[in-house]
Order: sequence, then structure tokens, then C-alpha cells
Amino acid sequence: MTLASLALTGLAACANMAQVPPGTPLADVQAQFGAPNFECPQANGGRRVIWTQQPMGQYAWGANVGTDGRVDRVTPLLTDEHFRVLETGDWGPERVRCEFGPPARIDTVGLGEKREVVWSYRYRENSVWNSLMYVYMSRDGSKVTRFHPGPDPMYDDDKFMWH
Repeated sequence: MTLASLALTGLAACANMAQVPPGTPLADVQAQFGAPNFECPQANGGRRVIWTQQPMGQYAWGANVGTDGRVDRVTPLLTDEHFRVLETGDWGPERVRCEFGPPARIDTVGLGEKREVVWSYRYRENSVWNSLMYVYMSRDGSKVTRFHPGPDPMYDDDKFMWH
């Protein structure tokens, strides 16, 4: 499969997953798009399911599944708009993982008391730019302190140039 056809397949899946009607049985969604590759239990007895392309892809879709086995709606997760949910409430690592799926990378940055854990999610900033959303956690990794996008070094042209 060529790179162009892979890109088109990814875009088609993006549009189609977002068009799954609310109330669709999870079994029907899985029959069309495959099994989710990440899930978390929810307090209400349901579960959160995520189809993610991390660590190398830039897309993920999520849905909440009720105890009746039906999805509420399938939404794209790795978007500038969706990352804004991190601005509200307290976000610890498990809540972030259950909302967005596992990150592409987990690193630490800074020294001494400025040291922080950073989760990086590959995505298309403004649906255009190859980017990472950096989600910073407190020094002990227990809560989100801030987040911001930045260029994804995986797409840095310099590494492909002959020196």
C-alpha cells in the first residue's frame, strides 16, 4: 500500500468513525472498525473505549459504552478542541489516559524541583500541522499542570538531509 493510499484510508476512517450514530451497539462499531485497542472501566458500570494510532499515528477516537453495550457517540480525541477539556477540573494520569488513550511518549524534563513528567500525543494541530501535544504533570506525576502543542520532531526534515 502506498503512503498516499494509507493517508486516504486514515482520513476516510476519521470521517466514518465520527459518523457512527449514538446508540449503536459496540459490536456493530467493532464489526466495521475493529476492536478498540484501549479501554477503561467507568464508575457507572460502563466503559470508555479508544481506538488509537499512538505511538506513531496522529488520530484516536473514543466512546463511552453503557451497561447496555451501546456507544454514546464516537468522537475524535486528538484535536485542539478536545485537548481543551484539560482546562477544566483535576486531571491525573489515569483520567488523561482514559480520556485520550496512552500517549506516544512519556518523558521527564527539567531539573531539581522544576522536574516534570511530560506526556506527548502525536496529532494534527489545527488539522494541518504534524505536532505533539505536550501534557505536563506535576513533579510526582500526579496531576496535569499545563499543556501546549509543539512541532513533532519525527517530521523534522533535517534528519533526512545528508550532512
